[in-house]
Amino acid sequence: MKNYLTYILGALLLLGISCKQDTQTKENPDAGNLAVREWKPDDMRNMTGLTAQRGLIVNTDRDTEGYVLFEPSSDTTTFLIDKAGRVVHRWDSELNSMNSYLLPNGHLLRLERDEDFPTFAAGGQAGRVREYDWDGNMLWDYELATETELIHHDIEPMPNGNILAIAYEVMPVEEAIAMGRDPERLPRAGLWLDQVVEIRPTYPKGGEIVWEWHMKDHLVQDFDPSKANYGDPSEHPRKIDINFHSTEEGDGPPPTEEQVKQMIKNGMATSNATVDNRGSDITHTNAIDYHPGLDQIALSSPGMNEIFIIDHSTTTEEARGRSGGNQGHGGDLLYRWGNPQNYGLGTPDDRVLFGQHDIRWIPEGQPGAGRLMVYNNDPHDGKAKLPTVWAGFQNAKPPEFAMAVGDVGNFSEVLELEPPTDADGAYVLDAGGTFGPEEPAWTYRAPDLYSFYSAFISGAHRLPNGNTFITEGMKGRFFEVSPDNQIVWEYWNPYMGTYKLPDGTEPQPKGPFIFGVFRSTLIPADNPAFAGKTLEPLQPQPEVYKMPPPPAEPEGQ
Repeated sequence: MKNYLTYILGALLLLGISCKQDTQTKENPDAGNLAVREWKPDDMRNMTGLTAQRGLIVNTDRDTEGYVLFEPSSDTTTFLIDKAGRVVHRWDSELNSMNSYLLPNGHLLRLERDEDFPTFAAGGQAGRVREYDWDGNMLWDYELATETELIHHDIEPMPNGNILAIAYEVMPVEEAIAMGRDPERLPRAGLWLDQVVEIRPTYPKGGEIVWEWHMKDHLVQDFDPSKANYGDPSEHPRKIDINFHSTEEGDGPPPTEEQVKQMIKNGMATSNATVDNRGSDITHTNAIDYHPGLDQIALSSPGMNEIFIIDHSTTTEEARGRSGGNQGHGGDLLYRWGNPQNYGLGTPDDRVLFGQHDIRWIPEGQPGAGRLMVYNNDPHDGKAKLPTVWAGFQNAKPPEFAMAVGDVGNFSEVLELEPPTDADGAYVLDAGGTFGPEEPAWTYRAPDLYSFYSAFISGAHRLPNGNTFITEGMKGRFFEVSPDNQIVWEYWNPYMGTYKLPDGTEPQPKGPFIFGVFRSTLIPADNPAFAGKTLEPLQPQPEVYKMPPPPAEPEGQ
């Protein structure tokens, strides 16, 4: 998260938050047709959802039959619920998980948070990939969590049985300077640039990396003419400018040691955060997807406010250079979209993505097949006083940290994109040297704009019937919208989780967003993973978290 988080130090007294929780379900078949709220600048909107009704909220006959897979941010359990909001299956582990994939054979592939790695502290840390059978027996355990490398945020199962993973790799200060990084913008811990690794599992433990791509092999810079990668970024749009302005660096002064300690205490940073490594995670890549027909990989970098596509048809050696692969660009970017300022073109008005998550291709056979879908977390309405929700925390009060629309006008949206290609399927630059499209093919926003908002985490994916399933992550809200943008199903996560690392700290930075979910997935009922499985509501149902009642008012008040 950004350095804006330092504004809320000392404000997050979560254990003392008091409010009442109602988890009864209700049917609301006309939910998508309710009157649109007209917001006034002084109207307050709640940011955490702690006092919101949880469980099933909307259930209509226009939703997709199936089951929803998710993990609460501080839990060690993966839940599978039916569309009535009842848990029908669960997988339990001793480790925390951010997200998981249900495989066609009914096995669960989980990205888990290793409890002991020394270097990385930026949110989304993981380090372990594990496979479980339907009954919860661990079949495979893979670890990449060292002083110099760490799997983080997301993985992607491939048709060949291998696993793609995003991983940090440390670029020490000396190496970063040798690559042309401006020393004035270089944290003492160096930079954490990303790599993509393809892992061939070795059961029951370990695996072989059979393909890899490294961001550090595709850098350009116009800061130091003496370096080999010197050049004008606008003339090299398929390369990454090592001196791009990262929103993960923040715009204010770096935090002090005492502020970092307070962030850790308040659950806004993990225990290995230090003054030296604030700002090291400049790209913060948070999602990966694979298209088997194209043999391409899509990535999301909220630090750059861009999505990328790279070529998997290269060899590892070709991926280091400028040639090779089906499109002849080697490991250079085939496509990028969202913020052309990163390669020296455009203005702030040309930026479209703001801290986005969950880039995915729409699969074959579904409406919009071949297009990309992305959750755009944090656009600004251009009217409000403050740039982000984080800047508003200094004056907001628990438990809801409500903020006036006139102060914080940010919102979220889901975008569907169709990248322009030529007759051979290669991604093309427009006359101005940037990548299109100029406009999304489809956009979902709340009709009132402000009621749908998550500044971080979250995701969206297309369903076979044309509906779209959305995770509004920071509140733990899941909902399904029809092609005409009507909400046809809605559920709010009632499970909090109480897992802590061995040192007593949070496994992931979550602050007051205690019901938060990185991402949820709606799996249609006819998925082969469910063949022969019993999917009845568990008895008893797992215990939901109840907020404590408010304290009694002192007499005379």
